[in-house]
Amino acid sequence: MSVAARPSPMPESFRLRASNYSLLTLRLLTGRIEEVLPALGDQFQKAPGFLRFAPIAIGLDDLGDDRVDFPALIQGLRALEILPIGVTGGTQMQRAAAAGAGLPTLRPTGQKETEVQAPAPVAAPPVAMNPPPAAAATPPPMAAAARTLVVEQNIRAGQRVHAQGADLVVIGTVNAGAEVIADGNVHIYGALRGRAVAGAGDDGEARIFAQIFDPELVAIAGFYAVRDGLSGTPIGRGAIVRLEGEQLRFSPIG
Repeated sequence: MSVAARPSPMPESFRLRASNYSLLTLRLLTGRIEEVLPALGDQFQKAPGFLRFAPIAIGLDDLGDDRVDFPALIQGLRALEILPIGVTGGTQMQRAAAAGAGLPTLRPTGQKETEVQAPAPVAAPPVAMNPPPAAAATPPPMAAAARTLVVEQNIRAGQRVHAQGADLVVIGTVNAGAEVIADGNVHIYGALRGRAVAGAGDDGEARIFAQIFDPELVAIAGFYAVRDGLSGTPIGRGAIVRLEGEQLRFSPIG
C-alpha cells in the first residue's frame, strides 16, 4: 500500500509590520503650482543634495478651498528629485483629487478614525460592610533614558548618518557634501561643513551644537536655512542653533 507524500510547506516569503517613520511635510500655502515649483527649485539650488530623493508628504491644511493640479505637482516635484508619497489635511474634494493622481491620504500615527463617546456613568454598587483593603497603587514607570548615537570619525562627502529616535554626537568633522540627521539634538565636536538636521522627529526643542560652524544647511523640525542666508551668524566659530516659532536662531558658544 503506497502513501502519497505530503507537499513540504512553502518557506515564508514576507511579513507585514506596522512601522513609524519621520517625514518632512511640504505645506502648500497656495494652489498655484506655477508659483510653488520655481520657488522650490530656487531653494534647492542653494542647497544641492538636500531632500534629493527624499519622501515627503504634501500638507493641504493652509489651502482653504484652493484647487491643486496634483499631476502637475507630482511631475514637478519628481523633476526636482523629490518623491511625494501622500497628502495630509485638506478638504474632501482636495483629498479625492490627490487620490486620483496617486497620492493617498496619510493619517498621523495614533490618530483615531472616529471619536468614541464615553459611556454614561453607572451607579456604584452598595459598599460592603467590610471592604477588602485597597491594593497599593503601582508607581508609574520611569521614562527611558534618552538614546545617543556616537560617531567617532569624520563624515565624508556623500555619506549620510541618521540617529533615529536619538541624539547624534559626531567626534570629528562633517565634511561638505555630507549630511547628519537626528530625531533629537546634533552635537558636532569638530567642523560642520556639510548639512545638519536636528529634530527630524518633529522635535522643535532640538538643537544643533557645532565646535566650528560653517555649514551648507542647517534645519530643525523641518525649518531650515542655507549657507547664503547665514549672514550675521558665528561662521567659523562655535555655535548653537535653536528654533523659535518658525525662525532659526544662532548664538555663539562661550
